[in-house]
Amino acid sequence: MSLEWFDRVCSEMQDSLESICEDYDELGQMRIDRAAKHPKIEFFIEYEDDDREVFCTLFFDPHNEEFYMEEFDFTAGDTYRQILTDIEEILDAVHESFHNYMDTEIEEISEDEYVTEQDEEIFDDDDGSDEAIVDGGEYDIVVDVDWTSPEVLAYSYLDEVEVTYKFGVLKETGDGILHRVNRIFTEDNETIEDETNFIFSKEEAGAIIELIEGNMDAMEGFDPS
Repeated sequence: MSLEWFDRVCSEMQDSLESICEDYDELGQMRIDRAAKHPKIEFFIEYEDDDREVFCTLFFDPHNEEFYMEEFDFTAGDTYRQILTDIEEILDAVHESFHNYMDTEIEEISEDEYVTEQDEEIFDDDDGSDEAIVDGGEYDIVVDVDWTSPEVLAYSYLDEVEVTYKFGVLKETGDGILHRVNRIFTEDNETIEDETNFIFSKEEAGAIIELIEGNMDAMEGFDPS
C-alpha cells in the first residue's frame, strides 16, 4: 500500500482549484486527514460563527491506490463508489460539488427573502486572505496572513477531540505562522475550540525542524487506554 498518489494530489489540489474557479478561491477550503484507514480530503466553507459546511469528501483507497467519492442511490437504497482515475476527474468532481452546494445555498436564501450579515461578510471576502490574533504581550495583535496550506488534521480521537494545523505567511514581515486548533466536541453537539499561533522566521525554521526530529524518540504518544 502506498500514499504517494494521495500526497501528490493533495499538493496540487489547492492551487488547481483556486485557478480553475474564482468563487472557490474566495470561499472554499480543504482539510487533509492522512491518518485514517482510508485517508480523505474534506472540502468545506467556514462561516463567521465557526459553523463548517462540508460540501465534498474525497476518499483514497490505499490498497487499490485510487480516489473515490461515496454517493447514495435513493432508488436502490444503497451507497456506491464513484472512482476518480486522474487529477482532471478529481478536480471536476470537487468543482461540481462546490457549485451544487452554492446553488442550493442561494436558493435557500432566496426562499427566506433575506441575506444575513454573516452571509454578506462571506461573499464580500475578495482577497482570499485572512487574519490571525497573536500574543503581543499586554495586548493581542491582529495580523494579516496569507494562508498557503489547507487545514491538516494532525490528530483525532473518536468523535471527541481533533487537532489541526495550517501554515501561512505574515504579509507584513514574511515570517511563517503555524495555526493550531484544538477542538473538543461535547455531548450537547457543541464545539469548544482553543486556537494558538506560533510565528517564526525563515532562518529559525531549520533549527526548529532539527529539534523536533532529534527529540521525537523522547516523546510519548497518547494512549487512550
